[in-house]
Amino acid sequence: MIVMLTVTALLAGTVDAIAGGGGLITLPALLMAGLPPHVALGTNKGQSVWGSGAAMITFWRAGGIDRKQAAIAFPLGLLGSAIGAQIVLLIDKDALRPVVIVMLIAAAALLLVKKPPRPQEPTGDRVRRYLVLAALLAFVIGAYDGFFGPGTGTFLIVGFVALCGKTLPHATADAKVVNFASNLASLAAFSIAGTVAWEVALPMAGGQLLGGVLGARLAIRGGAGLIRIMVLVVSGALVVKLLVDLI
Repeated sequence: MIVMLTVTALLAGTVDAIAGGGGLITLPALLMAGLPPHVALGTNKGQSVWGSGAAMITFWRAGGIDRKQAAIAFPLGLLGSAIGAQIVLLIDKDALRPVVIVMLIAAAALLLVKKPPRPQEPTGDRVRRYLVLAALLAFVIGAYDGFFGPGTGTFLIVGFVALCGKTLPHATADAKVVNFASNLASLAAFSIAGTVAWEVALPMAGGQLLGGVLGARLAIRGGAGLIRIMVLVVSGALVVKLLVDLI
């Protein structure tokens, strides 16, 4: 079972590095392995944080991450996720699902109709505006990841493209900074609560590490075309899952 879960983590880490949505693969696998839901959630964060970290480092070394933005987005993503984890009991997740379904469909539609921006260096007021918008996205979507989560990677990628003038490859790279930060904060909360099965999470972490590096390299080589296809596929799968949960 551990071997099967590790292979599953490898696949999930690869997909997650390109377009997000790795939890769609690992969380059902952990539940099928017999872990109680609250332990499965904690263990999922315990292994996925390694994949998002590996992807972030790979993108960073390839020069794909906006380092000035990362210096702001990382702590705000961390803070947002920590706050989101604290308010989880105040929000009815069942009421939130229809909203997220509509948002995912809208994000996918935006990705289809919006023309990709031409690579250029913004200057002056536009730089400051992009940094402010990126900071808001990091905090808000980080908080969303802390208390609910589905579609976090998709929302980050589409948000950076639509609001911050990023190309898809750069938006994907920058999304991993926030995703890694929100995963760290969530993992800390689950660890304190004692709901991480480390004997399962650590072997899976090895698969996530390899998958994160592989997925990031595929995204770098495949460019916007591969990322666009993967984001649309992950968005569709998330919509289906949320509809099934809602029904």
